[in-house]
Amino acid sequence: MTTPHHATGPELTAAQLYAILRLRADVFVVEQECAYGDVDGRDLLPSTRHLWFTDPAGEVTAYLRVLADPDGVARIGRVVTAASARGHGLAASLMEAALAGASGEFVLDAQTYAQRLYARFGFIPEGDEFLDDGIPHITMRRPAKDPAAS
Repeated sequence: MTTPHHATGPELTAAQLYAILRLRADVFVVEQECAYGDVDGRDLLPSTRHLWFTDPAGEVTAYLRVLADPDGVARIGRVVTAASARGHGLAASLMEAALAGASGEFVLDAQTYAQRLYARFGFIPEGDEFLDDGIPHITMRRPAKDPAAS
């Protein structure tokens, strides 16, 4: 598997952002039938990190973003894989890349069916299941790693 593409918000080209937003709309809005406000003003922030894979034709096949929440916790979100690319470990590879070398705390709101994926990376469910735009989710947190334990 190749190394994922990565960019901060300001580094994204218009074409890259378009392809990312298209995949997110194809999966979250069309496939999952969830009309929601995906464009939330956070994609172009300097603190937002984007990671994605493309196929040989340049289409985005898997994506995630890492946000800097105001409380200093890193938030992983918009984890998505195109239907045609599922089953190849792309989401797991993106998670590995997003977490590589990071010692701080991470949080995400997982669709409940995906909890096992995130648990592989040290994320622990917290709180009760909730509906986000009609889809069952659960908050999961990966505590900060103790630098002395490394």
